[in-house]
Amino acid sequence: MDLMDIQNPAFLKDMTDEQLDSLAQDIRSFLIDKLSVTGGHLGPNLGVVELTLALHQIYDSPKDKFLFDVGHQAYVHKILTGRADQFDTLRQFKGLCGFPKRSESEHDAWETGHSSTSLSGAAGMTLARDLKGTDEHIIPIIGDGALTGGMAMEALNHLGHEQRDITIILNDNEMSIAPNVGAMHNMLGRMRTAGSYQKAKDDLEMLIRRVPAFGGRLADAAERVKDSLKYLLVSGMFFEELGFTYLGPVDGHDLSDLKSNINYAKKTHGPVLIHVVTKKGKGYAPAENDAKGTWHGLGPYKIESGEVVKKPGPPGYSSIFAETMKTIARSDKRMVAVTPAMPNGSGLDKFAKEFPERMFDVGIAEQHATTMSAGLALQGMKPVLAIYSTFMQRGYDQLVHDVCRQNANVVFAIDRAGLVGADGETHQGVFDISYMRHLPNMKILSPKDENEFQHLLYTAFQNEDGPTAVRYPRGAGLGVEMDDELKELPFGKWETLREGKDVSILTFGTMVPTALEACDLLKSRGIEAEVVNARSIKPLDEEKLNQLADSGTPIVTLEEHALLGGFGSAVLEYLHESGRHSAVVDRMGIPDWYIEHGSIPKLLEEIGLTAEKTAERAAAQVPKKQKRA
Repeated sequence: MDLMDIQNPAFLKDMTDEQLDSLAQDIRSFLIDKLSVTGGHLGPNLGVVELTLALHQIYDSPKDKFLFDVGHQAYVHKILTGRADQFDTLRQFKGLCGFPKRSESEHDAWETGHSSTSLSGAAGMTLARDLKGTDEHIIPIIGDGALTGGMAMEALNHLGHEQRDITIILNDNEMSIAPNVGAMHNMLGRMRTAGSYQKAKDDLEMLIRRVPAFGGRLADAAERVKDSLKYLLVSGMFFEELGFTYLGPVDGHDLSDLKSNINYAKKTHGPVLIHVVTKKGKGYAPAENDAKGTWHGLGPYKIESGEVVKKPGPPGYSSIFAETMKTIARSDKRMVAVTPAMPNGSGLDKFAKEFPERMFDVGIAEQHATTMSAGLALQGMKPVLAIYSTFMQRGYDQLVHDVCRQNANVVFAIDRAGLVGADGETHQGVFDISYMRHLPNMKILSPKDENEFQHLLYTAFQNEDGPTAVRYPRGAGLGVEMDDELKELPFGKWETLREGKDVSILTFGTMVPTALEACDLLKSRGIEAEVVNARSIKPLDEEKLNQLADSGTPIVTLEEHALLGGFGSAVLEYLHESGRHSAVVDRMGIPDWYIEHGSIPKLLEEIGLTAEKTAERAAAQVPKKQKRA
C-alpha cells in the first residue's frame, strides 16, 4: 500500500497477519530509503515495526495512550498516524521531529528525548484516568537499556503497589546506544532463555484446578509448588514480585505471538508487563550486524553498501577528548573515566581499549555516575565524568549535594554543550552554565577551539581545589594546529583576540568565530571592536571587567546558551555587586524558549546569534559611550 495515503491507524483493524507482514516490509523499505538521505534513528525503528503494528491494531489511538520511552523508536508510529509525507523533512528546520511531539499529532501522548521517563508519565496518566472515571488504556513502551534508569525502577515499584490497569511493553533488543551493563540486563538475559516458563506455569495452574479442594494443606502445598516453579525456571522473577503479571518472552517479530499476548494483557486486571524480544536494525543487514552502535542514530548513508557518508574535516571534539585523556592517564594513575552509557559518543571507548580497568560505564544512571565520581574523588582518585550537557541535568541534586558541597575534585567533561541541531529541544545543551555557575566551589571552562580544549581539560584535571566543568560542542573542531605539550591555563583570566577601543565583545566557545566576523563587519563601519575569549566562565576575569567598566567601554556578551542565568547574567551581577552600575552591557544569547530541531546555522539565524546581528547590536552601544563622554 502507499504509506503516503495513511491518515490514521484505523485501517489496521481489518488487516490479516499476512497483510500486516507485507505492510511491515513496506515500512522497513520506506525507512531505509528516507533515512539514507536525512539520517536519523534507523536501528531502533527497524526493530519495532511489527510491535508498533500490533499495538495500533489492538488499541485505539488517540483514545488509548502510547508513551514511547526515549522516543527515538516512534518513526513507525508516526507513519501509521499520517505523517509519512513529512519524512523528507525529518529532523530538519521546521520539519518532522525525530521524537514524539504533542503539537505534531493528537496521537503523540507523551513527549520525550531522555530515557526512563515513560513509566512515571504513564503512572500519572493511569491515576488521572481512574480519578476521572474514564476507560482508556495506558501503554508505555520502554527499552531494556532505559529500564536500568533509577526513575524507571521507582515507577515500577509504585505501579506494582497501586495495582491499577496498565500494560507495559518491555522492548528488549539486548542493545541500547552502548552495550547494556548491570544486574538488570543480566536478569533479562536469563529470562530470554526461559521461554517455557509461562507455559509451564499455566499448565501447573490447570493441574491444580483439577485437584479436588478437600483440604487446606493440599491447596497450600500446591501454591507453594507453583510459586517455587518461577524461581526454578527463571532466576528471580523480579516483575512478578513487584506485583506485575509477567508475559513473555515474546518474539517481537511474530505478529501472531505479539497479538495473542497483547490481547491477553488487555483483558487482564492490574499491571501487566509484556517482555518483547526484538532485533535492532531488523531487515537491514548493516544495522542488524552493528556492534558499535553506529546505526542507532546516524547521518546519511549509502543503502547498497551501508557506508555512512562522512564529510572530510578536522577531528571531532570527542576524538580530541579521548586522546587527551589517554595522554594524561599515562602519567597519572589517579585518573579514572566514568560515563553513563555513552562510551562511544563520548569517545571513551578509545580510552577503554588502553585503560580497561580505569573506565567505568555505569549504564543509564546519571545520578549514580555523579555521586560515584564524588566517592572516587574523596578517596584520592581523579575521576573525569564524560556526560552530555542535556544528561547532566539528570544528576543535578548529586552535583549540588555530593560533589560541590563536599568540594570533590571531579572533572565534568560536558559534551554537546550548546546547540546540537537535529535532535532538537530535548538535547540542546543550553542550560548547563545556568544550573552550574551558582553552585559554590564549581569552576566552568569553555574552549574556543580544539587546541585550547586539550589545554583546558588538562587544566581542569590538574586542579586540586574542587570540581571543574569543561563544556565543549558537538562535532568537529576548527582545524587549528595542535600543540604537542599540554599546559595549564589560569582560571579567571581571559584572552584578548582583537584589540579595540569602541566596544568590547565578550564571548567563548562556538561564538568566538562569530564575534571575530562581527569585528570585521564593525571595522568596515569605522568601529574598533575588541573581541575577548572569556574561556573562564567561572571564575570571571574581574580585573578585565573592572578595566572595561572603569573606562566606560560598552560591553556585548555573546553566548550559545540560555540568557537567563548564563554568562551575560554573571557579568551583570558582578558589575552590580562591584558598584559599577553605569556600565553598559548588552546580552546576546538564547531566548526564554525551547529551541527545536534543525541545522545549527538555521537555528542561530532564527534566534539572532549571527555575525551581522552581533555587529548591529555592538554598533548600537557605541553612541551611548560617546554621549556620556
